Amino acid sequence: MMKKKTGKSPKAGGRAKVPPPPIQLYYWPTPNGHKISILLEELKLPYVLKPVNINKGEQFAPAFLKISPNNRMPAIIDPRGPGGKAISVFESGAILQYLGRKTGKFYPRNERSRVAVDEWLFWQVGGLGPMAGQANHFLHYAKDDQAYPKKRYTDEVHRLFGVMNTRLAKRKYLAGTYSIADIACLSWVKSASRFQPLDEFSHLAAWFARLMKRPAVKRGLAVGAELRKPQPLTEDEHKILFGQRALNLS
Repeated sequence: MMKKKTGKSPKAGGRAKVPPPPIQLYYWPTPNGHKISILLEELKLPYVLKPVNINKGEQFAPAFLKISPNNRMPAIIDPRGPGGKAISVFESGAILQYLGRKTGKFYPRNERSRVAVDEWLFWQVGGLGPMAGQANHFLHYAKDDQAYPKKRYTDEVHRLFGVMNTRLAKRKYLAGTYSIADIACLSWVKSASRFQPLDEFSHLAAWFARLMKRPAVKRGLAVGAELRKPQPLTEDEHKILFGQRALNLS
């Protein structure tokens, strides 16, 4: 986890520079969680980890629902938000945009360039993530052998990988320069490559290898890795993750 230095020692008679309070990252080591841990490492912003064990249902705790009403992580609290006041942000795409605007990094200020980043960020949020997530669910968690949804979602991941491959044929990064769009897509490509190898997609494979060499990416993917131990889900954990319906209906 990144720990930001406080800077140079103050001159004689001066006041010590107070470091900014760390961002609170509500997190579990999943593809959506990795988006934010990677960006925080890239930005070298100080943050503290607030694990949300989704297998135990901690995402339904009242305190967490005040931050993330969709009972999903990741979410953040930035103690020094707009106007110097704390702000909470939920939904990974919104968090990426917020941190990009806050720091002016990996999210261009030029409107034409920003549109390109937004296009691929929303492409991931609305397409690659949900489709890869559904494919992973039916391949690895569904209790019945459901051939149709397995083929439906793995075919769609294959199509989306093809879209990325075409996009990356003439550029190193999705929006031209490295941005939050690449960070958003990386962890989902990594996850989906378990069932859809990158061998057919040479440009996508090159992009993936390029990003995986970045030190901050390595650090971000390693955050909280020990929290998620590969093991079969218990019956209760399966119900928590996949048996959710609306709560508190009135």
